[in-house]
Amino acid sequence: MAGTAGTPGTPRVLRAMNDRAALDLLLEHGPLSRTRIGKLTGLSKPTASQLLARLEAAGLVRLTGTSEGRPGPNAQLYAIDPTAAYAAGLDVTPHRIRAAVADITGRTVGEYELPTPGRRPARSVVQQVTDALDGAVKAAGLARSDVHRLVIGTPGAFDPNTGRLRYASHLPGWHSPALLDELAAALPMPVEYENDVNLVAVAEQRLGAARGHEDFVLLWNEEGLGAALVLGGRLHRGWTGGAGEVGFLPVPGAPLVRQVTKANSGGYQELAGSQALPELARELGVEDVPSGPYTEAATALVARAADHASGPHRELLQTYATRLATGLASLVSVLDPELVVLSGSALTAGGEVLRGLVQAELEELAASRPRLVVGDVREHPVLRGALESALAATRDEVFDTSR
Repeated sequence: MAGTAGTPGTPRVLRAMNDRAALDLLLEHGPLSRTRIGKLTGLSKPTASQLLARLEAAGLVRLTGTSEGRPGPNAQLYAIDPTAAYAAGLDVTPHRIRAAVADITGRTVGEYELPTPGRRPARSVVQQVTDALDGAVKAAGLARSDVHRLVIGTPGAFDPNTGRLRYASHLPGWHSPALLDELAAALPMPVEYENDVNLVAVAEQRLGAARGHEDFVLLWNEEGLGAALVLGGRLHRGWTGGAGEVGFLPVPGAPLVRQVTKANSGGYQELAGSQALPELARELGVEDVPSGPYTEAATALVARAADHASGPHRELLQTYATRLATGLASLVSVLDPELVVLSGSALTAGGEVLRGLVQAELEELAASRPRLVVGDVREHPVLRGALESALAATRDEVFDTSR
């Protein structure tokens, strides 16, 4: 039927397409004049004026000042109204939940960190999640009901067939079969759950080293060793959500680990995970091996080793690079990616020195030769990915003016 919403080619759908194009331009470029929007979209001045008036009436854009420094009268500038919607993200680990709220432009407006120590947490998971979210919401000067969408990043993955968390036995309290229903009842907004390393890949694809790339692998090494697989521009999660759980991968040079889910480890994790580096450093004669949490110790060792051109520190970095490349070779042989992004503090701490060593080793071990790069998103990459994912879904809904 002609003229119904959603019918391709109808005036309402065409207006909505133009609206979205203009909103995306404002997100990308910041404040723009009517004339500039018209030129970028190809719309006439009257049509661009009608578009902006429509978006302003809908609460999606607002006047933000005038242009200066050019001949002729100053032009009014339009920008996305940041209060049009808000999205939130959570980054969950066994030790803490980090939360943040961003406005529709992507600017973070509130953050909060909730410690969650111990194998038997005093608060339920539902209480932990709501407390962390409320802390960020309060920091933003908002209410929980102002949040349009929430994305929660966890280790492992929720099996889409059963709704239960898999591959993360070290995350206490998150394995109840009723958990997702309980969280849905406690939270007023739509909630999505995503693997933490997948969210780092989202952040790198939208903001960092993987921008413009449709096929890439992201290798992550912090508390656990994992990967994210992006094929044809989309995350590949697998049948149970476990695609990328490469820590369980059997690899040469490590004992064969059986019952890997019970052990919560595997050959690649034992060979190249953060927990292996302090022991390796001692074996190679590195002095003053840091103590404390193994992720922090590994990060410090890698950073220090990258500053040495010879001696035990360089031998440590070279051995680490070989171990990393051993597992990567299997991924590269199967997936043949265009790009491999190295992320997580135990990888990024080695910078270009470690990247170059891994690249050289991988070229000896794999038939294809993807380009290796160090990730660009260093500050809270899991949380940034959660926000980017939540914002993308929020914009698709809020910016749809065809309804």
